[in-house]
Amino acid sequence: MKKLWLALGLALSGAPSSWAALDIGERAPNFSVPAAIGGKVFTFSLQESLAKGPVVLYFFPLAFSEGCSLEAHQFAEATAQFQALGASVVGVSTDDIGTLSKFSTQVCQSKFAVASDESKKVVTSYDAVWGSRPEWANRISYVIAPNGSVVYNYVNLNPERHVEKTLRALKDWSAAKATK
Repeated sequence: MKKLWLALGLALSGAPSSWAALDIGERAPNFSVPAAIGGKVFTFSLQESLAKGPVVLYFFPLAFSEGCSLEAHQFAEATAQFQALGASVVGVSTDDIGTLSKFSTQVCQSKFAVASDESKKVVTSYDAVWGSRPEWANRISYVIAPNGSVVYNYVNLNPERHVEKTLRALKDWSAAKATK
């Protein structure tokens, strides 16, 4: 399965050098968009979430697709680990809020928010537009420190390692912060 996702990712989006992401150290653009958790719709604000701790922000192409469902399930299963490090998780796609409201309960297990960016303003500001499918977000994950700076990014259409990679980056960031 892993090889299939990797092959699919390379075939659909070109070589990894064509993928973009905000650089480490860059300021994460602030945004507020409709989101859902447990089927309940609310306005997600990055600024408000960062006031509580680091944020793992991940972009995904399409709710209920196989890869996006796998990734969301993995984030749901790891929610307690992220929370133990003081972090919150939010997924963003260009799906409408009605679709994401269902996705939040059925796939995300009501454990973290998923946000709707139908206008693609957030996707664009985070360099997360999928080059060959501009109507969708590319699969990019960020770890954002409470001061708003990007401390980690990971771009890969294969959904299987985003949780592992962002969790490791968050642990490393937390450890480095503790030693200062």
